[in-house]
Amino acid sequence: MTQKLISMSKKELSRYCIIKNLIDGKINGTDASKQIGVSVRHVKRLKSAVIKHGEQGLIHASRGRESNRKLDSAIVKKAKKRLKEKYYDFGPTFASEKLEEDHNISINKETIRVIMTDLGLWKPRPKKQSKKWHVWRARKDNFGEMQQFDGSYHVWFGDEESCLLLSVDDATGKITHAKFDDNESTMAVFGFWKEYFLKNGLPLSIYLDKFSTYKINHKNAVDNKDMITQFQRAMNQTGVKPITAHSPEAKGRAERMFQTLQDRLVKELRLAGITNMGDANEFLKEYIPKFDAKFAVIPKRKKNLHKKLDEPTKEKLDQIFSVQNIRKVNNDYTIRFKGRYFQLDREQPAVVYKKDAVVVGEHLDGAIKLCLKNCYLNYTVLPERPKKEINVKLAAITRSDQSHYKPPADHPWRKQFLLNRMKNKATECVLINKTASV
Repeated sequence: MTQKLISMSKKELSRYCIIKNLIDGKINGTDASKQIGVSVRHVKRLKSAVIKHGEQGLIHASRGRESNRKLDSAIVKKAKKRLKEKYYDFGPTFASEKLEEDHNISINKETIRVIMTDLGLWKPRPKKQSKKWHVWRARKDNFGEMQQFDGSYHVWFGDEESCLLLSVDDATGKITHAKFDDNESTMAVFGFWKEYFLKNGLPLSIYLDKFSTYKINHKNAVDNKDMITQFQRAMNQTGVKPITAHSPEAKGRAERMFQTLQDRLVKELRLAGITNMGDANEFLKEYIPKFDAKFAVIPKRKKNLHKKLDEPTKEKLDQIFSVQNIRKVNNDYTIRFKGRYFQLDREQPAVVYKKDAVVVGEHLDGAIKLCLKNCYLNYTVLPERPKKEINVKLAAITRSDQSHYKPPADHPWRKQFLLNRMKNKATECVLINKTASV
């Protein structure tokens, strides 16, 4: 005869010994209630259960039974198949969302976590307590009050590394603009913010790190206000305040956003079959609104503090977002820049003198423009270095070329000089006659 094995916890085994003593008359109900820590009425219920079912009367009736909420094995099998085929590199939360969105398989993310752990697709990470103590900074009140900006180098699509430039609104957590580029250079950042300003307007401030594109980190730059980067100069011209963070945690919304996108966006781009930058930027236009709808928060106030671009600023955006350098006009009215020589034309929209300081701007479209007194100068690029000339017999380059017009003999301008000359001769004759008579 086989005996049925009963598994009991330490607590249940202790209760059974007390109830057995109660049944044997060694203790009364009050003593048993004190030992177990329950009421006398409950001790009576436990005694009845042991008398009727034995040791098993103290075990919960649902132990060993399948849950009423247990998933259908067919659904679990289908989910496992999808996880192995398409979502093998996904996290449990994202995999749960994609299974429900694309395959109509609704399974809780924690259940997906257990399934992926059993399949070896997910390894639970132990929680680590941070050694540093960071003070929590409250979000800004209004949309457009502060934009957190940064760039992240990662293999976002294809096999090569690229840079994702990203701005996150501090109040709402929305991705206000995103763009893939080759790097985080000045030109790339200028192109990003030009598109941002035309799309959203001017934010009050931009919160970013101390990367060399944004800030000169030399010790002498602290006291010398003239030592600023091209980015700082452009922001000053638009009236947007750049704020540099002293640690990555200070602009944590942008840093955390990159962690989320490196997990989710990379997989979305892979599922969409995108392998080049042009298609990736087009994909962002549809992806970002969906992402913001899922993760953005409601701000304290519903005001939009972006300043609208006025027409004068809009017209100057190309000039503002250009890499500007100062060069002097040489004696032969040429300007040297990066090994190239630019010969100024004789007719200019502004008067140009030798040794004038001209702003040489490298624009986003690759054009080089020379600016003086808010006017673009006319020039031609010389094929080679001009021959050295100490001084050109030209005082200045003016708006129009010097005229070679000569007035006729009967011109009023000439008559004035003839009359003066005749008067002078008459005076000389009178003086000679007086001298001769004497």
